[in-house]
Amino acid sequence: MPRPPLLPRPRWKLRFVPVVLLSCALALPTAAQGDPAPEPTDYSLSIDTGAKGPAIEDTMHGVFYEDINRAADGGLYAELVQNRSFEYGPADNASYTPLTSWDAVAEGGAGGAMEVVDDGGRLNERNRQYLRLDLDGDGEGPGSGYGVVNSGYTTGMSVRAGKKYDFSVWARTDQKRGTALTVGLRSGDGGTAVSTPLRATVRGDRWTKYTGTLTARTTDTSARLAVLAGGAGTVRLDMLSLFPRDTYKGRANGMRADLAEKIAALDPGFLRFPGGCLVNTGSHEAYEGPGYERRRSYQWKDTIGPVEERATNANFWGYNQSYGIGYFEYFQFAEDIGAMPVPVVPALVTGCGQNKATEDEALLRRHIQDTLDLIEFANGPVSSEWGAKRARMGHPKPFGLTRLEVGNEENLPDEFFARFTEFREAIEAEYPDVTVISNSGPDDGGTTFDRAWELNRQADVDMVDEHYYNSPAWFLENNDRYDSYDREGPKVFLGEYASQDNRFANSLAEAAYITGLERNADVVSMASYAPLLAHVDATQWRPDMIWFNNEKSWGSTSYEVQKLFMNNVGDEVVPSRASTTPATSGPITGAVGLSTWATSAAYDDVKVTSPDGETLFSDDFSGDAARWTKATDKGAWAVEDGAYVQSDAAAENTLVTAGDTGWHDYDLHAKATKRSGSEGFLLAFGVKDTGNHYWWNLGGWGNTRSAVEKTTDGAKQTMTEDDTKIETGRAYDLRVEVRGRQVTLFLDGEKWGSFTDDKPAEPFRQVVTRDKATGELVVKVVNAQDSPARTRVDFGEKAQVGGTARLTTLQGDPDAVNTETSRPIRPRTSALDGIDNTFTHTFPANSVTFLRVKAR
Repeated sequence: MPRPPLLPRPRWKLRFVPVVLLSCALALPTAAQGDPAPEPTDYSLSIDTGAKGPAIEDTMHGVFYEDINRAADGGLYAELVQNRSFEYGPADNASYTPLTSWDAVAEGGAGGAMEVVDDGGRLNERNRQYLRLDLDGDGEGPGSGYGVVNSGYTTGMSVRAGKKYDFSVWARTDQKRGTALTVGLRSGDGGTAVSTPLRATVRGDRWTKYTGTLTARTTDTSARLAVLAGGAGTVRLDMLSLFPRDTYKGRANGMRADLAEKIAALDPGFLRFPGGCLVNTGSHEAYEGPGYERRRSYQWKDTIGPVEERATNANFWGYNQSYGIGYFEYFQFAEDIGAMPVPVVPALVTGCGQNKATEDEALLRRHIQDTLDLIEFANGPVSSEWGAKRARMGHPKPFGLTRLEVGNEENLPDEFFARFTEFREAIEAEYPDVTVISNSGPDDGGTTFDRAWELNRQADVDMVDEHYYNSPAWFLENNDRYDSYDREGPKVFLGEYASQDNRFANSLAEAAYITGLERNADVVSMASYAPLLAHVDATQWRPDMIWFNNEKSWGSTSYEVQKLFMNNVGDEVVPSRASTTPATSGPITGAVGLSTWATSAAYDDVKVTSPDGETLFSDDFSGDAARWTKATDKGAWAVEDGAYVQSDAAAENTLVTAGDTGWHDYDLHAKATKRSGSEGFLLAFGVKDTGNHYWWNLGGWGNTRSAVEKTTDGAKQTMTEDDTKIETGRAYDLRVEVRGRQVTLFLDGEKWGSFTDDKPAEPFRQVVTRDKATGELVVKVVNAQDSPARTRVDFGEKAQVGGTARLTTLQGDPDAVNTETSRPIRPRTSALDGIDNTFTHTFPANSVTFLRVKAR
């Protein structure tokens, strides 16, 4: 993941969906009601069926899994009990206690006291805390007792009538005759039994595992698990667990079936895991949690073996992670879905908005050895130390690891690369067949990106992981990004990418961009959208591919795009050419603005002049600020001592604007002083509204760098940047010169940078691939505009083309969003007759179309 706002080869298989041209039966109108439909735009598409383009790897498209948005516990991991081992604490989240998600419950007049303790009676060294119940001996009748009820994740436990749920608990008692336990499912209000109770007797004062099965009598989406102990004395409980019997492929400690099935339906070529930011952030730090050491980074050895012996950890995204899904489960899941496993290990250089590198040589050596042990765990024979551990977990056959990534989004390229080199040399010396993947930092460009790529090229690294999250416009403007990459240099692993929202407009832009990825398959070896999963009630990041709640799951519009491409990849690119859309861009126009982000700042002497010196606007704040309009409800703006001051050092995006949205070709002058806070200041120009503008972000990202950002419909992209930092208390002189679509920026009279925003956001894109197994060409066309694209398709005179094509289309309103109850964007299939060497087809407005046609 990006920094938080201020990641022998398996045999390739192609799972066919009946494919027909991409035009959707759900053609929602994009024009206003009653307006005439837009006239088609004319295009041509020429396909050189006799030529061969780059071969496409089996791993071209895959999935990236990170435990963000409750993707693991409460998500893909099917466990229904939250905080099952009582290890939660403020190290995970300031609001957590060891009893988070647990409440006391008493039945039949029974009573007692409960406490989470860590003493000599712990279950094991990694599972230290447990629940102690001191029973008062009162209570009458069957089922009476004192105990706890667990609320599950977010809104409760979702259970279905007739389905079986496997319960387990580790327990011990000081009562010679034993302690009776009553276990059952209750409705969300706690009053109605959802299952027939399960009864067991705990015997002996040594930890013993007790198991049983509950069958739900009714369907309930907010059920609770209740565990009551009867009688007197003390009973100790730990690792209380409830698993649906129906996990993916029926595996114990397994995956939630509907989520796993949606991932498997993508037919991914690889699975990158376990992150993302949680892999390396703070990887050289350790700190004390409630009762034991917590590591901020992901330590793979903590995640294998019996689940009751695995540690829990503080998750980077603000909650606890149980490690119930560990490295064994990741490898097994990759195998189950036919994907190549691509684990990521920490490089001991923090990323994701942090800048720190370990100087502890012994720790670095340990992490390198841990990585070598990981490869042995995946690939070693049962006679090896770590291969034997894998075999004891139920998989004697090696997993076949061939690619491994070191590090994630490091902001210190030189420090990262020095450590990466040590990892790489050690791995290649012992495992020369394993490809070691590097990375280029958290953005699509900039000083960190450029330096990282320079180091990677110099060292002849095999593959470099790029990450970026940008506006839909950026994806439409940068389809040719990889056209100019060195064909002999490192291959690209686009490990994380997405446009910044979950509307169909975003998915169309992503689809258009994917055509460029496939066209450059000789450079781009792997690509994965991110994030993969998001719980609707626990989301840290948007957009996401698959959404879910405790009961249901659904694919976003981007899921439908990804699935269409991943199910119809092809074996090689067939060269093709398409005409372009007529350009309509004019000069940059808009008003001006001032803003701050987690900073208090003062502005003065704001002036806008035309190129010939005419003053269009001027404000020295000697009076009031009546000419300024607050664009957001954030911040505390007031005129103080002849300056316009935003005094709230915690508020984000406090934009105020002035002037005419029709302005173009002007100079914007301002003086700015940082008073306090974590960043610098934001000088806006070309302002249309809060979601459409440019701003010069000086001292952004925690005062680590500066950039000009363009915001289009609320989504940002970086136009130019450097490492400028802002000093508190110093007055800066800022000037922005706008000429047509050229922008030049001056800081204290010196040129700071410039850019020309003239890339066309081309909405009509295509790529053609050949499926050797079926003898078909797969013509993939994206039309990301409100006008239909009337297209003359030419296969060439020598091509032998079948008369009927199979057509699959995604099409609809660009603002459409797939939800739990509505799926407006879904594939529609049909047959298209009359296919010849040359024919005309109109691709619908706002559509993705796959045309499969037999051709030689």
